[in-house]
Amino acid sequence: MGKEMPSGCRLDGQIAVVTGAAQGLGLGIATQLAQDGATVVLSDVQLEKTQAAAARLTKQGFKVDAAYLDVSDSSGVAAFFDRVVQEHGRLDILVCNAGVNQAVAPIVELSDPEWQRVLDVSLDGIFYCCRAAGRIMERQEAGCIVNISSINGRHPPALVVAYNVAKAGTIALTKTLALEMAPCGVRVNAVCPGPVYTELNERVMAGRAQSLGVSQDQIVERIRASIPLGRWGEPEDVAGMVAFLCSPRASWITGEEFIVSGGLEGLAVSPPKRPRDNQQAESTKAD
Repeated sequence: MGKEMPSGCRLDGQIAVVTGAAQGLGLGIATQLAQDGATVVLSDVQLEKTQAAAARLTKQGFKVDAAYLDVSDSSGVAAFFDRVVQEHGRLDILVCNAGVNQAVAPIVELSDPEWQRVLDVSLDGIFYCCRAAGRIMERQEAGCIVNISSINGRHPPALVVAYNVAKAGTIALTKTLALEMAPCGVRVNAVCPGPVYTELNERVMAGRAQSLGVSQDQIVERIRASIPLGRWGEPEDVAGMVAFLCSPRASWITGEEFIVSGGLEGLAVSPPKRPRDNQQAESTKAD
């Protein structure tokens, strides 16, 4: 007979790090992992906000801590994970959630600084964290990494190319790391959320509404209506999938990408044609 399957999804005794955990999706994931029994280090650049969130969870009886982490700082990331191991003895779970949204703009108007700002955090930051955690988990010959991508990484919409590229790169990074870490028993997966109405996404909706010439309420409703299950997601919807992937019940799952989107595949809406001034038009004719 084969080995008996684990009876539950508990994470008792596990040490977990969640990046970008001060609010929204990251905080929802950290809360779920703590509820499932893990000791969770909430990390974010917003230290005061992270400390306040950790204090609330501690009052509820959960084992959590708060720490500053700028994922775009390679040396800072390495030092952070060294401290986690020094303080807790090991690292069992990493959830790479930290990221930034892009200012809504067509590719032809996207500036170098904005392109780099998004990739520095939303792709380079995941690489730095995966590399540092991967070294630890490789030595342990155990561990689990879940990277938060997006349906944008699978079906990229217009006007947010840097964000799309970062999320597509996250999927490729995940699959590559999963192959490299498999001999050590370390699992690596990606979760691709659909529209989750967090504070961060609310700002994106404002920019997208302006670019399409509609109100913010209209764009929010338009997206809601496109979701087969008929509602925007909540952080808890995504957190449940992440917690499952970190649990013993997912012990034979690695290198996968899981879409959690209420059935939505993606949004393919073209913005209206941009007006061109006379000087631009004449320059085009001259070319």
